[in-house]
Amino acid sequence: MNQSELQIGDADRVQILSEALPYIQKFAGRTVVIKYGGAAMKESILKDTVIRDIVFLSCVGVRPIIVHGGGPEINSWLDKLGIEPQFKNGLRVTDEATMDVVEMVLVGRVNKEIVSLINQAGGLAVGLCGKDGNLVTARQVGKKDIGFVGEVSSVDTRLVESLIKGGYIPVISSVAADETGQAYNINADTVAGEIAAALGAEKLILLTDTAGIFRDFQDPSTLINKLDIQQARELINTGIVSGGMIPKVNCCVRSLAQGVKAAHILDGRLPHSLLLEILTDRGIGSMIVASGYS
Repeated sequence: MNQSELQIGDADRVQILSEALPYIQKFAGRTVVIKYGGAAMKESILKDTVIRDIVFLSCVGVRPIIVHGGGPEINSWLDKLGIEPQFKNGLRVTDEATMDVVEMVLVGRVNKEIVSLINQAGGLAVGLCGKDGNLVTARQVGKKDIGFVGEVSSVDTRLVESLIKGGYIPVISSVAADETGQAYNINADTVAGEIAAALGAEKLILLTDTAGIFRDFQDPSTLINKLDIQQARELINTGIVSGGMIPKVNCCVRSLAQGVKAAHILDGRLPHSLLLEILTDRGIGSMIVASGYS
């Protein structure tokens, strides 16, 4: 019997909903910033599941905010336009032509697709980028040889706060401008972390293509379910956290240091990973917290 053939009875269904009540009560009215990416954004079945879970959270009183990137879609359009993607030290080299494509794809296509899917699922979504209402002001990263790659200089949350108070789900692409109006491509994890910090969010959730933080990546049993800021820094310093996981963990640590209650690295390839993390006691993935958090 495959997963699609499994059935759940009405009694079991209402029992599950009843058991979720304490978590719904705990997080109702709280802000959760979700960085949406990886397989959960590319595979249609996972995409539908994530979107429905986001709408469900909104319906039970949680205030979700979505931040997204779109690297594979950008690469696809660069290829169509005859522009070869280039990377240096993990960062996309973003010349003027590439920046035009990044903005077109992230703001004009990916963002509006997510908005449309949320609306179709019964939610109310509004698409934004960092430029809207000066939500995110950018500055160029130190390395000039990679072009218009930016980092977050400041966040103005007034527009987002007015939307979530009105019952809307903000969907934010990681394009922003500096004070002169020059557009920059910013890492979506970074944007999500800084927005979560500026809002004082209850949770920052990074949907990724890994199950979380491991002491030994080759051994699934070494998954670390919970750690604090100091432990996270030690894992980086000792090389246990390495490669592409370093900026994700650093993003979580920085948001926690600025007041976010908890940061989570979840496997977006697992159906309903958002609900499993928020509405169950044990959760899944890895949770990083400030010392003393309960």
